[in-house]
Amino acid sequence: MVIATSMAITVVSVPKATAQIPLLPDLQAPSSVSNDSNNRVVSGWIYLDGRRLFQIAASKTNFPERLEDIQKKLEAISQYYFQLPANTQVKVEVRKVNELPVIYINDQYLMTVTSEDAGLRQVDMSTSANQIADSLKEDLQQAKQERQTQFLIDQGKIAGATGLAMIVMSSAVYGWQRRSRKKSDSVTSQAQNELFNSPTLTAAQPITTQLNQQQVRHVEEAKRRLFQLTQAGIWGGGSFFILGLFPYTRGFQVAILNAAQFPLRLGVVLLVTYVAVRLSYALIDRFASTLISSSAFLTPEDSARLQLRVSTFSGVTKSIATVICVGVGFLLALVSLGIDIVPLLAGASLVGVAVSLASQNLIKDAINGFLIILEDQYALGDVINVGNVGGLVENLNLRMTQVRDSEGRLITIPNSEIKIVANLSSRWSRADLTIPIDYQADVEEALKLIKTVAEKMNQELQWQAQILEPPQVLGIDQFGDRGLIIRVWIKTQPLKQWDVAREFRRRLKIALDEAGITISVPQQAIWVNDGHLLNLQGNGKSN
Repeated sequence: MVIATSMAITVVSVPKATAQIPLLPDLQAPSSVSNDSNNRVVSGWIYLDGRRLFQIAASKTNFPERLEDIQKKLEAISQYYFQLPANTQVKVEVRKVNELPVIYINDQYLMTVTSEDAGLRQVDMSTSANQIADSLKEDLQQAKQERQTQFLIDQGKIAGATGLAMIVMSSAVYGWQRRSRKKSDSVTSQAQNELFNSPTLTAAQPITTQLNQQQVRHVEEAKRRLFQLTQAGIWGGGSFFILGLFPYTRGFQVAILNAAQFPLRLGVVLLVTYVAVRLSYALIDRFASTLISSSAFLTPEDSARLQLRVSTFSGVTKSIATVICVGVGFLLALVSLGIDIVPLLAGASLVGVAVSLASQNLIKDAINGFLIILEDQYALGDVINVGNVGGLVENLNLRMTQVRDSEGRLITIPNSEIKIVANLSSRWSRADLTIPIDYQADVEEALKLIKTVAEKMNQELQWQAQILEPPQVLGIDQFGDRGLIIRVWIKTQPLKQWDVAREFRRRLKIALDEAGITISVPQQAIWVNDGHLLNLQGNGKSN
């Protein structure tokens, strides 16, 4: 609305004298007309008070000198004409000199119209000269009128009204920005209060709240950049418009546009790319939050697994969205600089084929990473074993997997190297306990005691949420060198098997000590069957 209002004010307020403002694409002078090495013909504009008057053309080597010469003559003639009385009419003539049309202003030589000039208008030289003369007469009279006192006063009123409108619109945008920020902070605080005060706190709520907060943060960042762009548009556009109101300052418009057109285009492309990345992040977080919220009717195991998968998909999708937005932004930047990207894209395709042949491992990494995520082999937060290494998955993308082992080392594994993976925390885990009991112990009493300790632990509220099923005492698993090996299985929540196993061992040790049942230690018996050694041993005893 603010931008539309500023455009409406601009359209209503612009007088005829200031409507002819050079556009960005027309400022690329000189432009090429033919393509013959150094003799090619180029063209450019002649300006008066920052307003384009007519085009001229010449060979590439002669064009700069001719353009500067005509521009200087026009400025000298116009300054002399502006000092004449207000009712003095300008006299523009076309004379024939050596069969070539020559333009005179108030009997002062300006330029000779050439065939190259006529070629720009696709007419003969005489017609082209008459067209230039008519344009010069009208523009010089208008420029003289714009220097009259009453006109400058009227333009000053328009400039003052424009400045006031800029202040009002800028204040309105700033107030809108503050209200939007307060509303966002209020929504965030309300969501946090509802989370902490909710009597039915579930495992899905924290990650949903985190995603919602990320979504709000990304949207607010995009809105902040758009507000900044709006403020820059208001003050920059208003100042630019005010410069065009007066003939003495209108020339600065051309200088500003010539100096800032490419940086301005690049800046707009960068800002649009940044906002697009932020908005894509917000949409991804919104989708992930909605997907997790829809899992309220799933089992706790499936809901927890879905959260891990959504977190992984969210991170990978954000990386892909960033690459796409940056790539499109790069192409738009090249287009804004006037570079033809069609040959560049054709060359890039060939380079891409060559790079793909030279980087087959990267392609394998990406394909295997995509299949890992699609098939849910593991996700962020899982504990996995890959070959001789393993640990907590901290980072997962299409190229690599990073795990943190028990010693705190960050291990990076290319996805193409992952052939067989053991996931220790997919949907549920199991504490696999082997308990050695002395051979002389009462086996039935030991089995009964182990089962009692496991059932008592399972009945406690603190461990009920972590133990999914009643513990299973499988019985004597083997006869080992340490004694009778009794095996116990306890099904737990993902990543909780180690906590449950530690607590169970602590309780079992206390119970076994109270019952007088010892945990066996490794034992070894030595049998000597050599008769000579036995005789030596007997003689030694007799001595």
